[in-house]
Amino acid sequence: MQNTDVTGEELSANEKKVLIALQKLGGTGLFRDIVKTGGFKEENEAMNAVSWLRYKGMVTTKEEVKKLYSLGKEGEKLVEKGLPEKRALKYIIKNGGIITLTKLQETVTKDEMPIAVGWLKKRGWATIKRERDKVLLEVTPVGKKMADGETEDEKTLLFLKKHPGSTVDPKVIGLLKTRKNVVEEKDVVSLEVSLSEKGKQAVEKGLRIEEEITQLTSKIIKSGEWRRKKIRPYDINVFAPVISGGKPHPLVALRNRVREIFLSMGFEEIEGNYVESCFWNMDVLFIPQDHPAREMQDTLYCKKPKKIEVDKKLLNMIKRVHEDGGDTGSKGWNYSFSKKEAKRVLLRTHTTVNTIRYLYEHPEPPAKIFSIGKVFRRENLDATHLPEFYQIEGIIHEEGANFRQLIGVLKEFYRRMGFEKIRLRPAYFPYTEPSMEVEVFWNSSWMELGGSGIFRPEVTLPAGVKNPVLAWGLGLERLAMLKLGLNDIRSLYISDLQWLRDTPLL
Repeated sequence: MQNTDVTGEELSANEKKVLIALQKLGGTGLFRDIVKTGGFKEENEAMNAVSWLRYKGMVTTKEEVKKLYSLGKEGEKLVEKGLPEKRALKYIIKNGGIITLTKLQETVTKDEMPIAVGWLKKRGWATIKRERDKVLLEVTPVGKKMADGETEDEKTLLFLKKHPGSTVDPKVIGLLKTRKNVVEEKDVVSLEVSLSEKGKQAVEKGLRIEEEITQLTSKIIKSGEWRRKKIRPYDINVFAPVISGGKPHPLVALRNRVREIFLSMGFEEIEGNYVESCFWNMDVLFIPQDHPAREMQDTLYCKKPKKIEVDKKLLNMIKRVHEDGGDTGSKGWNYSFSKKEAKRVLLRTHTTVNTIRYLYEHPEPPAKIFSIGKVFRRENLDATHLPEFYQIEGIIHEEGANFRQLIGVLKEFYRRMGFEKIRLRPAYFPYTEPSMEVEVFWNSSWMELGGSGIFRPEVTLPAGVKNPVLAWGLGLERLAMLKLGLNDIRSLYISDLQWLRDTPLL
């Protein structure tokens, strides 16, 4: 806050109105009273003036949040009919103090029955006992005393009927809130404004409100109006709010950046479907059907449709690959492949399903393909995991493609993304061999960003692909966390406007 002296000359007409209103209110007043006393036509005019006066050190403000309550739709009915447990209590007393549960339906509706019985027992007004095949309700001594009394709930309902939008004892309202649609709650912010010492001094010196020119226009200059009216002086050192223009969400900007890099490196973008069969998502990638990733706790399966048909010839070929390797030279996984399992429907767990489909449709080289799309996994939402996220996938299919080429492509991609230090570690993936993980040096530590390798013959040969296929995949959100300096992946999907405004374009 600035400590420079502020004179009446440097105050706007609305700021003067606020100071004069506070003087009339004894130095402190609620915002709504300032609006009324100051003669403001619009509340936002008074609020802007208060904000500037607070910045200039001439007023202080204090906010208080109050919870106000009114009767809901069911609350209105309860005022007219009475609480169901109270009506039930009076009816039981009227019938000798003990009745069957069935007879109670004569005074309360079917929907009110469990509510009435529950509250009778909770308040200790009646006991429930069973005699032979009958369930009986018997009034207690406490219930007899309360038959003609008035509970705090009833008093509160009547009070809110007469005084809607009032504050109520939190303990009492807590019980009423357990009843559906009985009360409606509303948070109201009360703003209290007080004159500071600087503000008091300015008021004591005297403030005169007069019409001022706050912005010169060509019309004012041409008409000569500026000669007859006072032009308000400006302080060039005064605080001015930062104006934030529109821009893409950081994750959208990063996705576009990744797309631009791959396109500039000669790659072509492809897309795929969210809903896939296990056959295309898992089986053609030589992932065994008993692999942990295929369990219900890891993969999201669909109830409708229950299955997706697969080309019989292709299904039989992949079945052989899994069981004994088929014509790939592999021994397979040595288990009985289930065609029924292959036809199950799921939400794709990776975008590799896009590239393998492409290879089956375009088995002849060359091809440089990438995709950026959403994938779905049964993950618990926490600081590092999302059940729905973006994956970046790419392949190179050409004669003579080799592991050294894969290393060079990935290093160039990450270099263009701004990572200078890159290292590679051996890894294992079901559908690539050899395989490796890519790590980048960021904020004084090595971070793993994705997996890569060369597709196994069990994956490529059934598709008619005879040349090596280089493949890789990485998570977009993890890349974004590094680039944006985030510790919690959920921050990317929370609409924090201040963070969105302050985050620079990538």
